Amino acid sequence: MPWGELFIEQLKVGIPIKEFISDPDTGMSVQKIKYEAGFTNTWHRHNCAHGMYVLDGILQTHAGSFGPGSFVWFPEGIEMEHGATQDNDVTVLFITNKPFDIIYTFEENDDPSGTV
Repeated sequence: MPWGELFIEQLKVGIPIKEFISDPDTGMSVQKIKYEAGFTNTWHRHNCAHGMYVLDGILQTHAGSFGPGSFVWFPEGIEMEHGATQDNDVTVLFITNKPFDIIYTFEENDDPSGTV
């Protein structure tokens, strides 16, 4: 399966991605994602819960660093950041429980109504 790209408009960056499944009824999805060395998905939150299973590299998060074989779960709505180390890419299986969305903290701070 070839790599595609998930373009994040807010950060003006493309994330390599392989979309394995997306359930049209629930929005649950499973994808393979690669964060390239030095990339951090800055402070954000999701209205979906999601898990990341580290395949290779080190996943750096606001809660610590996790190596291959680690599974990290992020509950719905919490503020988080995660990405690769400065020296190495990290590849993860990315699993959501319902449709994916992303709201960056800097977007909420720019909108006085608190909505995005």
